[in-house]
Amino acid sequence: MDEDGALRYNVRVAFKKSRQPVKALPLEELMNYAGRVLTIRAQTTSELREKLKRRAAVPTDAEEVIRRLKEGGILNDQRFAESFAGWRRDNEGFGKTRVVRDLLARKVAPEVAKQATEKQYAAADEVAMIGQYLARKYRTRSLADLLASNNPGRAKNLTAAYRKLRGAGFSTGNSIKVLKRYAVEAERLEEMEEAPSEE
Repeated sequence: MDEDGALRYNVRVAFKKSRQPVKALPLEELMNYAGRVLTIRAQTTSELREKLKRRAAVPTDAEEVIRRLKEGGILNDQRFAESFAGWRRDNEGFGKTRVVRDLLARKVAPEVAKQATEKQYAAADEVAMIGQYLARKYRTRSLADLLASNNPGRAKNLTAAYRKLRGAGFSTGNSIKVLKRYAVEAERLEEMEEAPSEE
């Protein structure tokens, strides 16, 4: 069998395995499954509920497992959100908006996500965080050189740096404030936010 044939065979076998039905679990085995899932990675209530529903022999068993875990203090979206927000702030240096967006993607209730993020970012200095974020993102090339007045790609580099900051969840005002240290034209970036999207 040639290399292409072996690859096609492996893809077919993997596809067949992925379509095999998952064993439905009774309540006690579902509790054990939930414990294994939670030891691998922290889960929100919604994420765990979805996984349990796929594996439950009786649909109501998933809710019973969720209830038991909440009563035992093992499953708590508020605690999860605060821990997640603190970790994203300290280890990845993201801004508040990005952390809220990521929590919402993990199906945390909007109010819980906002409260947890506000609590974790209450004492954070966003301007300092932006400076640290830019230093990490531009560690191989100096941002000052990229935005130097003699650099022909200056406008493009400025826009790229601004978009990185906005994507990382930093506010418009503080992003522009920090970028002004490198380029006076950063004031014009506000117009880019206000301009309607052409889609």
